Amino acid sequence: MKRNVLVIGSGIIGLSVAYHLAEQGHQPTIVDRDPEGDRASFGNAGGIAVTEVIPASSPGVFMKIPGWLMDPLGPLSLRWSHAVALLPWLWRFSKVSNASEMRRIAAALAALNERVYGDLEPMLEACGLSGDLHRKGALSLYETEAAFEADASEWNLKRHHGITCEVMSGDAARNLEPALGSIVKRAVFTPQWSYVSDPRRIHAGVLKTLRQRGVQVLRGTATRVAPQQSGVRIEFSDRDPITTDDVVIAAGAWSKPLAASVGDRVCLESERGYNTTIPTPGIQVEHQIVFAERKFVATPLTCGLRIGGAVELGGLDSAPNHERSEALVKLARRYFPDLSGTGTQWSGHRPCTPDSLPVIGQSPRSDRIFYAFGHGHLGLTQSAPTGKLIADLITRTKPSIDLTPFSISRF
Repeated sequence: MKRNVLVIGSGIIGLSVAYHLAEQGHQPTIVDRDPEGDRASFGNAGGIAVTEVIPASSPGVFMKIPGWLMDPLGPLSLRWSHAVALLPWLWRFSKVSNASEMRRIAAALAALNERVYGDLEPMLEACGLSGDLHRKGALSLYETEAAFEADASEWNLKRHHGITCEVMSGDAARNLEPALGSIVKRAVFTPQWSYVSDPRRIHAGVLKTLRQRGVQVLRGTATRVAPQQSGVRIEFSDRDPITTDDVVIAAGAWSKPLAASVGDRVCLESERGYNTTIPTPGIQVEHQIVFAERKFVATPLTCGLRIGGAVELGGLDSAPNHERSEALVKLARRYFPDLSGTGTQWSGHRPCTPDSLPVIGQSPRSDRIFYAFGHGHLGLTQSAPTGKLIADLITRTKPSIDLTPFSISRF
């Protein structure tokens, strides 16, 4: 039966949900306070990180946090004005920081990531974007043998889930990427990783295709979602209410209050990320580069070399601190001695759960309300499978993977 579905959120997750709903014969409508605004879907690093199945809360991570916070070039910063509000999230983060939870979460992420190419490639092809996917693999770099050895258990867990991990020397890494300097002592090549030409182009291409297929895109700031006897009523701060058969909340880091209006609690924080895109970097890079010890990446996009990552926990309302973007470029120059040029800085809010698992599934309070948010660093990667899974749920088709680990009920 054809259903009218309102998708709240026009990021890459929301667009993918709308695409797969349309593919299954439904009538989706997208609403967003700024449908073409510069959100995380535009400024992310562009990686299709199917090999990333290790949660942020891996064992021992708490021992590293004080050092990261004290290091001006470290991968983590905290807005102390937000510290009290962050305590519930941090408490749940601590509860999953053990080996058994890491294995459980890794299994769930691996099951979701295993679907990525099967769902993503047909969507890109339908949108005329097949040539924008580059399946060249990623190179994870280490400055020391000690740091490489410390990650051995995580690499072994990835291998357990079918991920190819090719260990190589620093010299071998430089053979693959001649721009790398002598700081690199060890590397791991993961051929299953890929990247796109430019995430902004992917977002624009999917949005254009949806509009061409008759999907309506509305402007509006949703404030409340209320199930009715014969549908769902969505209220807005800047437009009249809309009543629809089903609603999908895919509003990224802004999804928490909408879920709360339904009566569903979720532990969700903004993990602000930063990057700098250098149009003429003076070096040639062929693969996605992952700086394993420093927790950031570099991607050779068509718009330039994008150097991004870092984590800032400071809520949704704090102003960006672009010293973080500058710090990433400074770190990158340690690895790429000939890196030159200046670039454009950007920051965006990643929606992060404490267990690194997105929220995908139906509300326990209504069979007409669905959730698709909380993907953290893997929004682009997991967008297509998330869209397909939500469309299957709305069509009342049994999902191809167990969605229990992703349920909002876990909070």
